[in-house]
Amino acid sequence: MSAPRVYLHALGMINALGDDLDAIVPALAASRAPGLGIAHMGIGDAFVGRVCAPLDIAPPAPLARYDCRNNRLLLAALKQIEPAVQAARERYGADRIGVVLGTSTSGIDAAEIAFVHQAQAGELPASFNYRQMEIGTVAPFAAAALDIHGPAFTISTACTSSAKAFVSARRLLQLQMCDAVIVGGVDSLCELTVQGFASLESTSNARTNPMSRNRSGINVGEGAAVFLMSRDESAVRLAGAGESSDAHHISSPDPQGVGGEMALRAALVDAGLAPSAIGYVNLHATATRKNDEMEAHLMSRVFPEGVATSGTKPLTGHQLGAAGATELGFAWLALARSDVALPRHLWDGEADAALPTLDLVESERYLSQTAGPRHVMSNSFAFGGSNVSLILGR
Repeated sequence: MSAPRVYLHALGMINALGDDLDAIVPALAASRAPGLGIAHMGIGDAFVGRVCAPLDIAPPAPLARYDCRNNRLLLAALKQIEPAVQAARERYGADRIGVVLGTSTSGIDAAEIAFVHQAQAGELPASFNYRQMEIGTVAPFAAAALDIHGPAFTISTACTSSAKAFVSARRLLQLQMCDAVIVGGVDSLCELTVQGFASLESTSNARTNPMSRNRSGINVGEGAAVFLMSRDESAVRLAGAGESSDAHHISSPDPQGVGGEMALRAALVDAGLAPSAIGYVNLHATATRKNDEMEAHLMSRVFPEGVATSGTKPLTGHQLGAAGATELGFAWLALARSDVALPRHLWDGEADAALPTLDLVESERYLSQTAGPRHVMSNSFAFGGSNVSLILGR
């Protein structure tokens, strides 16, 4: 017997493009990111993707000890899908709704601020609580804030965290453990991340430049993206998912992209699709030398006839634990809404002769609403050889 289909309903999102979909959609179309640029991080200036919104939604009083920038980003995204969550609660009951969220750094920024205060004042600030920085508290915090009581857990596998959350959320629905799941990811900027990538010589001091021969590294970013997923039929479903763990190296991808290719092909098999059925792929495209090389080669093998592609990190920064959910969100928008074009690939246009040629979306292009491919794919790759590919179908 085939597993039940699962569908993605309401989407909430906040990142360097804007603080909700009304701001993000036109900014995405214009390739304009208000929050992307130089910011002072304490360790020095860095080119990052920062959320510009005031983040004035605080946790409810019983959860005040969890108040930090990371959780406020999450609350801002959750607020956007609140009507859908409320409808699900009324239909299924709070015990039948789960939460699966990905994160990489969680509220480490709150700890950094607290430790600076401690160094200067001799004690931690009264507002600091260790739970603010615990990676595992993200999903339970969201469940408590929404007053829902189904399974709630956090996934942290670096840059595949929130992509893997969709695989786990689908499993909860297919096993009838939940009737609806809030799924996505959140990450906030912190000096640990920026300095860590800088020590690996993986950051760029200008806008990131994916697939270019001049690419020099990532811009770290922050944001949150959350969906409501259920078995109730709607316009877009999670049609396929593929995972692999090649464990090639702790921080470098397999140069041949064997593990990544396994994930893409597994997603296609799971969806029952040939590569020609995919109309668009959102690339991981970090603009580091090794990642882009690996991804370009595996894309040319999986899609020998070509497919429209783009990397959207030049518009958000690399959101790490929130990247997979955000980029799947961009693909969902292009699939679900006829007024949303495929995200453009923002780069300097100088191709790397060592890389296979990809069909990069550089001008306005739409996914046909009446004919042609009705599926889109989003790829995520992470430290340690963690690879995930997700496919959405209309």
